[in-house]
Parts: sequence; C-alpha cells; structure tokens
Amino acid sequence: MVSLLAGGGLAATGLAPRAVDPNSAAALAGSLSPDSTDPRGFTIEGQRPDPLDFSAEELRSLRQRFGVHGPQPRLAQLFTQGLDQLEPLRAHTLGRIEELQPVIVSESQRQGINPMLVAAVLFDEIQHAKPGEDTPLAATSGLFSTHGPAQLSLGEMEKQGLLPEAATTEEITSARLQLLDPDHNIRLLVGKFARLRRLLGWRHDHVMMASRSPRDAKALATLAYLHNGKLDYPARILRYMQNPALHAVIYGKRKSEVGPLI
Repeated sequence: MVSLLAGGGLAATGLAPRAVDPNSAAALAGSLSPDSTDPRGFTIEGQRPDPLDFSAEELRSLRQRFGVHGPQPRLAQLFTQGLDQLEPLRAHTLGRIEELQPVIVSESQRQGINPMLVAAVLFDEIQHAKPGEDTPLAATSGLFSTHGPAQLSLGEMEKQGLLPEAATTEEITSARLQLLDPDHNIRLLVGKFARLRRLLGWRHDHVMMASRSPRDAKALATLAYLHNGKLDYPARILRYMQNPALHAVIYGKRKSEVGPLI
C-alpha cells in the first residue's frame, strides 16, 4: 500500500467502513458521509492506516455505482513511472499547465474544488497524452473516446447536461471540438469533480485539502479514483498534488524580467 508520508507530509490516516448495505450509496464511503455536526461535512468512525486503503465495501460500492475497477497491470504502471522521470516531458507538461493556470484557479474557486487536484489530474493526463489525438481531424474521426488536456468524453458532457443523450451527428461533432478547447475542457473537469461530490452527498462549501485532514485526503483520493477508474491512480494524483514545481505553477507569481536598457 502506498504511503502518503513519502509524498510530502500528508497525514497517513484513513477511514474505517461502516457496516452498511454494500448496494447503498452510504457503502461507498462509510467513512466519508455527510454529517451536519462536522464543519467539513464528514464523519470518522475509527481510522484506517492510509487514505488510499479503500475497504472492500467501498470498492464494491464504487464498482457498482461508477464502474471503476482494479489497478492497471504492473507493466503499465512501470511505463507510467518511467514517463514521470523524463525531464523534457515534465517541463513541457508544466509549461502547458502554466498557460492554463488562470482558468484552473478561477474555475476551481468558483466551484469550490481544490485547484491542486485539477492541476495534478492535468499533469498526469497531458503527460500521458497520445500524439496527435487532440487535432480536430482526430477528434471528429471518432477514433478516440476522450479529448482535451483532461481527457474527457462526450459522456461527461451528457452528465453535465451539455449534450443531449440522443444527440445528432452535428451536435456530436460540435461537442468533440468543444472538448479540444482547453478552457472549456478544464471547466468540464472541475464540473466533473463538483458533480461527483454532489453524487457522493458531500458538502460543497468546503475546499478539501489532503494535508489538512484525513477526511479530505480520503475524499480527494476517491475523486481521483472516480475520474480515472483505476485503483492505482489516486496514489499518483495525491503524489502530484504535493509536487513543489506544480505548486509553484498554480500558486507562484512570475516576476517579469526587465531587459537591459540600450
């Protein structure tokens, strides 16, 4: 089990499951359920050693409600780790996120989502994007199911009410091109996290921060899991959220350089 202590000081405490019907919504996070007595909207019953340690009941409910599954094969995980070590790729990805920083921050603030969660997902998705998939020709060809910096699908647009279920060919083509627009794509990603938060019954007036609360760490891990659907994904996202370079891109202020006077 991956420890969050190595990721930059996250609290390594998780949450214990309740004995509930695994088919019910509460089974997802018996440890993460709304509670008016807690200012963050969560309750804790006992402790788990790691926010990444999902109980059997939580996993069963997540799979039934959202269709998530286990981790990707070990070989694929090793490939991902290898990409993380490529400095030119990392620098390119950070540069892309720096360009997108204004919309990341503004939209995250508007919907009450931690911008570092958004940035971490973008860091992963941009870094592992397939060459050429984000061209209009590739998007309209239907060869790819996800598009844009956050790798989102038409299904997410439907869930947010931005595309009718019985969409026409023209509407589908237009929607795919909208997914290629970086600002629109990021607004859709933040909207996805807000939508999932509502489905899970979590309060919307609290910005979750993994370093501040074990409840928040588990909630952020859950949102990351639901975004990607692979069980090894939350560990990677929580690790990226603690990356100093990514923090500097989102929260740092670039000083403009003054050229020499001639």
